[in-house]
Amino acid sequence: MNALRFRRAAVVVAAAAVLPFSLAACSDSGGDSPSDSAPEASATQENTPSAEAEAAAGPFGPACASVPKDGAGSFDGMAKDPVATAASNNPALSTLVAAVKQAGLVDTLNNAENITVFAPTNDAFAKIPKADLDKVLADKEQLTKILTYHVVGQKLAPKQLENGSFETLQKGMVATQGSGEAYTVNDSSKVVCGNVPTANATVYIVDTVLMPK
Repeated sequence: MNALRFRRAAVVVAAAAVLPFSLAACSDSGGDSPSDSAPEASATQENTPSAEAEAAAGPFGPACASVPKDGAGSFDGMAKDPVATAASNNPALSTLVAAVKQAGLVDTLNNAENITVFAPTNDAFAKIPKADLDKVLADKEQLTKILTYHVVGQKLAPKQLENGSFETLQKGMVATQGSGEAYTVNDSSKVVCGNVPTANATVYIVDTVLMPK
């Protein structure tokens, strides 16, 4: 009887001795996966540049200084409205807005999604002889071709303008070049206030009207 009790006690002691090693082995084999790899994954995410981060750089260019600090015509105000409505709140774009209305493109532009608009200033339109401008404004078909040539069917970040070529809604191509805060479109039209957000578009205000071939 005593021998039986002794053998049972020996088994219990042996099991107790083996248990800590088994637990340690389980702990070591599982420790490398979730806990060790999580910091590595989050570090990768933090180092990945995003489109939102680039957009957050905000508008740039000399003409941006003339944009109102608050109200519907400010950068914050324009960001809340679709592009045609946003442009109508900027006094420097009143000729463009009149042309868009004349061509019946207000709803087209306001309802489009994720577009880029190269928006000529009033001074840009003033470079066109008045007789020629009046002729274009009176020709809805030609006016529509010119205006849709200023619209690209995707949102373009400044980085994409460094050496780019993009199809417009008019089906022609526009070429962009530059770096930093200095960009040109078709080698002649300068971006004077770029990366301006609206509710459905990114706007680059330019100093010369773009003419399709």
